[in-house]
Amino acid sequence: MTIQANPAEFVSSVKRPADIDAFWADVLAQTAQIPLQADVSYDPLRSSPQVDVYQVHYTSLDHVGIAGWYARPANHAGQLPGLLVVPGYSMEPLIPKNWAARGYAAFSVAPRGKLRSNGQFNPGYPGLLTHGIVDRNTYIYRGFYMDSCRGVDFLVSRDEVDADRLGVTGHSQGGGLSVVVAALRPEIKVATSGAPFLCGFMDAIELTDGYPYQEIADYLRLHPESLQQVTDTVAYFDGISLAPKVTCPIIVNIGLQDSTCPPETGYALFRAMGSEDKQLYDYDGFGHDANNAVHTGIIESFLAQHLEP
Repeated sequence: MTIQANPAEFVSSVKRPADIDAFWADVLAQTAQIPLQADVSYDPLRSSPQVDVYQVHYTSLDHVGIAGWYARPANHAGQLPGLLVVPGYSMEPLIPKNWAARGYAAFSVAPRGKLRSNGQFNPGYPGLLTHGIVDRNTYIYRGFYMDSCRGVDFLVSRDEVDADRLGVTGHSQGGGLSVVVAALRPEIKVATSGAPFLCGFMDAIELTDGYPYQEIADYLRLHPESLQQVTDTVAYFDGISLAPKVTCPIIVNIGLQDSTCPPETGYALFRAMGSEDKQLYDYDGFGHDANNAVHTGIIESFLAQHLEP
């Protein structure tokens, strides 16, 4: 593990592939050719007088079935802003009733491998981060990213959702996925990213001995001959590589004592973002929670400012 004197001055080793935009344009085109086939079922058990909850299933890249929870205000007039909620690495997607209560049509996606989306693919945790990691076309995050991006397709398919008011939010892996979705789906008008994972992959295995990044170090310990292949592959999926494509307003919060997602990678990610309207909150004295107790209120205000629920 390497200790940095000043994390804000860290220079990432990530090299953005020259053909990254073409790669993702092709993956997005492949995904778009697959009918969404969204199945939406009202869930009376999870609903309340204030919030309607639905179980959702749709089809993603490679024809993998993806599940999610959709929640909206029970009594609403006119169209609602849509909010995509993306999950952490080892957590299961939550029912976004809290966001629905604030006036959003909120969809919490369960990408492949998560509960209710693991019938066709279930690597377990740990295991996801290195599945197919020696080739950009077999790496699991190729599909995982598309599962999240298809959440945008689901939201815009809903008559009650205003397609001009779409946002994305998440923490940890969800923070990384927020960046990915904002980068790959221009329909997103605002994003928040907390303690972002999936940025500076190869930097992180030197900066921390914590998991999930140590899955990559474990893999390379057994397969040292694959170092270049792994490095080349993850460059296409690294948030730092995708960040220049983020042009919407975005806020990022990091904990300066985060041993899961090193703050050095958060600073590098933030600097790489193409948005002219971006703000970083770096909290000293906080780890991977990145001061969520306080910052949650900032997120709520930021999203409300831009999406007007």
